[in-house]
Amino acid sequence: MIYLLFSLLPALPISLSLTLCSLVIAFFLAIFLTIILSLKNAFFSFIIQVYIMIFTGTPLLIQFFLIYYGPCQFSSLMEYHNLWIYYTPWICSMITLALNSAAYSTLLFYGAIKVIPKNNWQSCYALGMSKQQTLRIILPYALKRAFSSYTNEVILIFKSTSLASTITLLEIMGYSQQIFGQTYDINIFIAAGIIYLCINGILTLLMRWFERYILFFEKN
Repeated sequence: MIYLLFSLLPALPISLSLTLCSLVIAFFLAIFLTIILSLKNAFFSFIIQVYIMIFTGTPLLIQFFLIYYGPCQFSSLMEYHNLWIYYTPWICSMITLALNSAAYSTLLFYGAIKVIPKNNWQSCYALGMSKQQTLRIILPYALKRAFSSYTNEVILIFKSTSLASTITLLEIMGYSQQIFGQTYDINIFIAAGIIYLCINGILTLLMRWFERYILFFEKN
């Protein structure tokens, strides 16, 4: 089993880099979409709601397939500036995970803003602040309150990287399938599960520590 664990280590950086890049892009995209929703522009809010409905209402596996195989159906599009060179499994996986995570995170962040007491909004308005200026104060507070739930999104994204193997990316699960195809040793999947479990445990501890750190001032 130790040998199998070490045999999967070369795939670990791919899974971790995929998780990190997806989360960073998704986080800032979610904040941007949350701000637009909070400004209550009917047209843009409708577009965002449709986007959220699509990415939260369809299986992640289908999203992987559509984003990876979909554009390839349009040869003229892929030949434009040789886009096929950059359209790699890693890029497609990162885009899929980022868009999926941004949709769920937007729901989370916007929900945190909506539960902010009206008194907080009214206090800012009483000081002559516009809605945009008020959001600059309300949004950081709401994000801190939503951080506990956002921890689960980080764990889910790391586990979801296993689906990237379906579009030929050799992350942990893809590497496991490749080794299994050569050795037919079912223990390789147990080793993969142990790696996922250990990384998720480490991520959980890190996120819990960070949560205590950013909320420290509220507990004193």
